[in-house]
Amino acid sequence: MRTDRRADELRPVEIERGYTEMTPGSVLIKMGRTRVLCTVSFDEDVPPWMRESQEGWITAEYSMLPGSSPERVRRSSISGGRTKEIQRLIGRALRAAVDLAAMGPCTARVDCDVLQADGGTRTAAITGAWVALADAFAARIAEGKLERSPIVDHVAAVSVGIVEGTELLDLEYVEDVAADVDANLVMTGSGRFVEVQGTAEGEPFTREQLDVLIDLGAKGIAELVVAQREALGE
Repeated sequence: MRTDRRADELRPVEIERGYTEMTPGSVLIKMGRTRVLCTVSFDEDVPPWMRESQEGWITAEYSMLPGSSPERVRRSSISGGRTKEIQRLIGRALRAAVDLAAMGPCTARVDCDVLQADGGTRTAAITGAWVALADAFAARIAEGKLERSPIVDHVAAVSVGIVEGTELLDLEYVEDVAADVDANLVMTGSGRFVEVQGTAEGEPFTREQLDVLIDLGAKGIAELVVAQREALGE
């Protein structure tokens, strides 16, 4: 059981903007010992199937760097099933918070690279990538390529789970691997759901337990949105 924080408490969160200088949006997000570098760059084009719409697009790539875990992660030019699932999740989450028509015909390419993994890498990636995207759009406004930011809401994500019969918020790796139930929530700043992923690794869970997990996740995401606002100086 947890001894360093309450069951409903997030790990310490740090969001450092402008972590690198070569892209218009760059954020290092730390959640406990998990660290993810999120960068955003733009292509002045969209996928072929979108060219008639004059809307923009947001796509994401995710990877774990070789030294991100105790056992070296192999570099690969081929994305496995887990990686593709996470990439699609990040892209969906960010698109839910953006008016694609207001972007104009361009593609925002979001790269999320895990520097150190201790659980919750995909959720940290979403939370950090939103801030990087906000900075990237601000840079386009400064360049005269946009009149206003197309972002319409915050979006953030967090993990929840049941470990030894207790519902927990923001699982570390040792909790994640021992969890009987493991779930990820993605929500907007206005409290709407973008994605709910939940799996019983052992005993099936009840509707009442699911409600507790959702409430825990909503609490954590509200706190992450506050962290996003503080990082942006809002």
